[in-house]
Amino acid sequence: MVDVSGHIAIALLFASPAWFVWGRRGSLTFVGFCLVTAMLPDVDLFSSQVVPAMQHHGVTHTVFFVSVASVGGGAGAARYFTDVLNEHAWVHSDSIARETVFAFATGGFLLGGLSHVFADLLSAPDTAAPLTPLWPLYRETIVIDVIYYDSPIWNFGLLAVAIALHVALDRWERYPVESAYRIGGDVSPSSILQGESDEKR
Repeated sequence: MVDVSGHIAIALLFASPAWFVWGRRGSLTFVGFCLVTAMLPDVDLFSSQVVPAMQHHGVTHTVFFVSVASVGGGAGAARYFTDVLNEHAWVHSDSIARETVFAFATGGFLLGGLSHVFADLLSAPDTAAPLTPLWPLYRETIVIDVIYYDSPIWNFGLLAVAIALHVALDRWERYPVESAYRIGGDVSPSSILQGESDEKR
């Protein structure tokens, strides 16, 4: 496992494709969501106090667990938050479909959780047990071990790279791509950019 700054850095890297789907406002929200969900696998630190048999770097640090939790979280968000989002002025849209909310939430859970598993693969044997990320299909541990847990060069270096990438994507004006899951899908990317330039005047 890397330290918290390393987890944040890798979560930012995993979340970067959001700029090509959601646009500026949606991307920032998606990135923030990924940063929160990036710590999802560490739920075993708390659940192990209730279920002693559950160990750190166990089932919650698997692609299977992250995928199931992501679909469940996405389904819950689509069911309970679609109407709330459509009624919220900050969203700037009143036509967000449940499918869009599902894709947004599921993607946030999935990328955040997988970023955590990947980050732990890079350094797990240093301070914690190695992972079996492909359980139950492949039950052997997988070790990459290229980063030492508290290496400031790796942790803060990756964080600097990740932040620079998001700043560059924020300044790049060729997003978002047209897709069925855009928020405010009836508005073209060019009109979004035109509206932003008008606001700056």
